[in-house]
Amino acid sequence: MNFPQIRIQSQMAQIDLTTMPAKQTIEQPGPDMDIQQPPAELNIDQVPGRLFIDQTEARADVDLKSIRRRIAEFAQNGYQEWLNGIARRTQEGDWLMKIENKGNPVASLAKENGKLFPTFDFNIGYVPKAGSVKIDFEPAKLNIQWNTHKPINQTNIRKPIIDYQRGNVDIRIKQYQNLKIDFAKLKYVGINYELEI
Repeated sequence: MNFPQIRIQSQMAQIDLTTMPAKQTIEQPGPDMDIQQPPAELNIDQVPGRLFIDQTEARADVDLKSIRRRIAEFAQNGYQEWLNGIARRTQEGDWLMKIENKGNPVASLAKENGKLFPTFDFNIGYVPKAGSVKIDFEPAKLNIQWNTHKPINQTNIRKPIIDYQRGNVDIRIKQYQNLKIDFAKLKYVGINYELEI
């Protein structure tokens, strides 16, 4: 049996996309390095220590005297003995002048002047005497001065080199939409359809 038919054929629209991806390149150049470190300055001044040893008195105690000191001592002793001689002569003159007093001054003077060697009292002694060596010491002096210098930094940084190419999307219609309507065993009459018999 033949029924009326409406045949509909549709075709979907198709889009063709062509994509070009974006490109980005980044280069980072190294910095220009210029760093200088001036050396530090160090200055050391040293005054050496000094040791003074004066053993003049110790040498004199063992009779190792300089000629200048011997002459000075002989002169001093001679002057002192001269003064002692004057005092002795004066005293003896006074005794002889007072001969009328009791006693025998001439015999006493002869006995006193007749002694050849005087007697000396001597106990324990040390040669050289303690403390005869004089020691004086000046310690060393050390003066240290230094001067540091800051580093000289003249480094230049470089900005990165960025290259960017935008992407692109190309859109085209590859196939347009289509709709076909076909009637079988129907005819169009006015505003309606009638069956063909």
